[in-house]
Amino acid sequence: MKIILAGHTGKLGRAAIEAAAKKPEEFSIAAGIDITPPGPAPGFPAFLLSRIWDCEAAADAIIDCSHHSAAGILLEYAEAKKIPIVVCPTGHTPEEAELIKSCSKKIAVFKSANMSLGANLIAELAKKAAKLLGGDFDIEIIEKHHNQKADAPSGTALMIADEICSVFGEADKPEYVYGRHGMKGARKPDEIGIHAIRGGTIVGEHEVIFAGANETVSISHSAQSREMFASGALAAARFLCGRPAGLYGMKDLIGEIAGKEM
Repeated sequence: MKIILAGHTGKLGRAAIEAAAKKPEEFSIAAGIDITPPGPAPGFPAFLLSRIWDCEAAADAIIDCSHHSAAGILLEYAEAKKIPIVVCPTGHTPEEAELIKSCSKKIAVFKSANMSLGANLIAELAKKAAKLLGGDFDIEIIEKHHNQKADAPSGTALMIADEICSVFGEADKPEYVYGRHGMKGARKPDEIGIHAIRGGTIVGEHEVIFAGANETVSISHSAQSREMFASGALAAARFLCGRPAGLYGMKDLIGEIAGKEM
């Protein structure tokens, strides 16, 4: 597969280059797109460009490892060139999220708040736990990331919260409470607390706590490196090849993997 990699100089972009280099029989980086591309360096793609529209390289997929604000121009290019695109950034505005949905009606688009299979698994486990415990247990989500992460709370924390919320009826849906600074009084039973910690070089940690009377259930996931996110992004690109237009996510990829293993 030939990949156009947007944001190739960022942390996830570099991890994607390294992950692709480990599987040269499967992947090659046809071009790297970045606002301020550096000069050629070992491991970097041959074509380094600052504008996606200057890219004439043939490609099977685009992987966006850049910033959510780049969604518009990358989706426009992908749609014009009829190239599937994997969207990795989080923190999209409502307008950008709508662009992703609109584009998916014309080409295959893969979007996930987290490209890790493990992180998506805890979201599914949290959903199952909420079905059993939700009414009697208080639910809190704690996420930890490095001090350079721009958005808070993380897209993964919100994804987990949304999965939990999906088991409740419309009239019983919990309210999201982001931290509790300045709040007075007891915790309300119908809320999900979401807390963000930023510090050092923490790659990504998420914990879901179900706190009941005299017992606590905790589900957690810790990312040790960005390699798993990069590998997930490459797997998503491979998954998109030959797919019809549509909006795909990690559930679709996990479903295919599970189907092959059965």
